[in-house]
Amino acid sequence: MRMTITDVEQELVASVPTGLFIAGTWREASDGARIEVEDPSTGLVFASVADATVADGDAALAAASAAQDEWAHTAPRERAELLRRAFELLTSRAQDFATLMTLEVGKPLAESRAEVGYGAEFLRWFSEEAVRISGSWTTAPDGQGRLLTMKKPVGPTLMVTPWNFPLAMGTRKVGPALAAGCSMVVKPASQTPLTMLAFADLLREAGLPAGVLNVITTTRTREGMEPLVRDPRTRKLTFTGSTPVGRRLVEQSASQLLRVSMELGGNAPFIVFEDADLDAAVEGAMLAKMRNMGEACTAANRFLVHESVVGTFVEALTARMAQLVVGRGSDDGVTVGPLIDSTALAKVAQLVDDAVVRGARVVCGGKVVGDSGYFYAPTVVTDVPPEAALHGEEIFGPVAPVTTFRTEEEALAAANATEYGLAAYVYTRDVSRVIRVCEALEVGMVGVNQGSVSNAAAPFGGVKASGFGREGGPDGIEEYLETTYVGLAT
Repeated sequence: MRMTITDVEQELVASVPTGLFIAGTWREASDGARIEVEDPSTGLVFASVADATVADGDAALAAASAAQDEWAHTAPRERAELLRRAFELLTSRAQDFATLMTLEVGKPLAESRAEVGYGAEFLRWFSEEAVRISGSWTTAPDGQGRLLTMKKPVGPTLMVTPWNFPLAMGTRKVGPALAAGCSMVVKPASQTPLTMLAFADLLREAGLPAGVLNVITTTRTREGMEPLVRDPRTRKLTFTGSTPVGRRLVEQSASQLLRVSMELGGNAPFIVFEDADLDAAVEGAMLAKMRNMGEACTAANRFLVHESVVGTFVEALTARMAQLVVGRGSDDGVTVGPLIDSTALAKVAQLVDDAVVRGARVVCGGKVVGDSGYFYAPTVVTDVPPEAALHGEEIFGPVAPVTTFRTEEEALAAANATEYGLAAYVYTRDVSRVIRVCEALEVGMVGVNQGSVSNAAAPFGGVKASGFGREGGPDGIEEYLETTYVGLAT
């Protein structure tokens, strides 16, 4: 495995602006500090970006506030055409963005290319939604007047995006905000800042007016974000990340009753009933579990398999997992890249070790791979006891814990026995069961006989400790709009 990036990769990295993007210009942090960006395949630093101070964050919000009124009054068709230009630019540069994400996150190039396609689709979808923002006109029930409603942009929005999907989690927020007429301050994850910086430069090239989008990269998240959350110029906060951090941000937002949307952690059950097409179930399991090395909030976290088919399912799943090739994401033939950092690797290893100590059995994998980078072998674990942390915590790694059930009621009880409620997956041929199970599952999204639920045209989001609000689909733009009611006398 290569220990250094290639000349072509280095040239691509060198083309990405590494400063803060504020009021349409690139600048260094006010104190000159920098963030080192690490290649998770090797643990080596390959780039650095500006590390914003509190003052830099204030400057970014000031720029967004100054740009808000003009952008809100920009014609919907103009906003739509800008988003369409951005979609076309991003699509034309798919390989560059994919390579950049593979360097930052570690995912195989094929997965990075898929993320570019998925992320670009939010720009196209919301370019079409920008011209369809509408209100209503009705006659009052007593006939004495008319009831008018109109939609207006919420205003300057603070966006905090995660490291696991550095492009798509950005476009999923930026697309509807631009369509609705909102200015933004975006803080990408410090582990993967380059993709968002490259995207900001692409939007500048597409013609986005100065100040509408501002990007601040920082490791000083706690001290830098709280003033922005509490600032009255901020009118909305949207966050994708862990539930503990989400809870803290919601608490901070309460002082000014800030409009908030949260896409938080998950603990997705993957339920295989006795009548399931097992070949399709295994195929779906590989997609639901191994996308992005399992580092996804929608990743299947608990495999609940009917006792009559568990042997066949585990055998087939194990065979598929054992065939996966672990290595650097940009190397030919690699299907599983590294985890994001040493902390993530240690957590996954600890979860598996804890389950084994409690009586679980490792069928394949169950170990750290290599002596450099942050690789963990694709793993299948059976006989996992209920008290194991592997059941209750979000794994965020390539580990598939399997348990059995006997009845539909038992499966549903196990699936709902978690504080989280983001996604679930169900495999069955029984249409009536599909309806019953989907109604009973305490989640925001259900994949029925498919291992992926993400689609730009569909509402993405969860319930319980997985958050609130929706991204994508017709619901997505509503998160960035306020409703004004006007009563007209006639």
